[in-house]
Amino acid sequence: MARYRGVLFDLDGTLLDTALDFYWVADKMRIARGLGPVERDSFRQCVSDGARAMVGNAFSLPLDTAEIEPLLEEFLDLYAQHMMVESRLFEGIDRLLDWLDGQQIKWGIVTNKPERFSRVIINQLGLSTRCSSLICPEQVSKRKPDPESLLLAGQEIGCAPDETLYIGDHQRDIEAGRRAGMITIACQYGYIHDRDDPELWHSDHLVRDTRELDTLLKCLYGDIDTAAY
Repeated sequence: MARYRGVLFDLDGTLLDTALDFYWVADKMRIARGLGPVERDSFRQCVSDGARAMVGNAFSLPLDTAEIEPLLEEFLDLYAQHMMVESRLFEGIDRLLDWLDGQQIKWGIVTNKPERFSRVIINQLGLSTRCSSLICPEQVSKRKPDPESLLLAGQEIGCAPDETLYIGDHQRDIEAGRRAGMITIACQYGYIHDRDDPELWHSDHLVRDTRELDTLLKCLYGDIDTAAY
């Protein structure tokens, strides 16, 4: 019998492809200032780093400068107007969630994305009644890579850390999962920086795409050999 009972996901770059909506926001801000569209490849790599990093990338600003603050506020206000226009679950994630539900495996989401966005997104995707836990920065005192949010989510889904998988596309996700005592899965299909090597994050498993993620979870819950991952 499988030893795992719960699954926790990061949101942007793991469950949800949000980059297109963020392109729209950054482009709108730049064009209003007489600039061209944001450089797609470089900007996409910053999505999992959060809004401040995306604004810094879009306007070539250091993240600790005071100049970034009004731009950040504008960025978030525009995103609130355009957050689920083009964003979609990554291909295959809907089927994976259906499978988890069918197996009666509880799952939740742990994200550094503010609650005012995350809850609207989950509602619009029709996942609010299926997701057993949604932990955002407002529910904890420390964000990932601190493990506090993961441990809280584990409590909400009723699973001990060593019974829980945490899946993410950023090094801080893997660090948080490891510090929480959970089994970690790194997703290479997410918003990975060119300078990053997910193989060096020391995750328990590494998947290249959502098909591999689907297969891995079914292997783990079916107690099948997963040495290839």
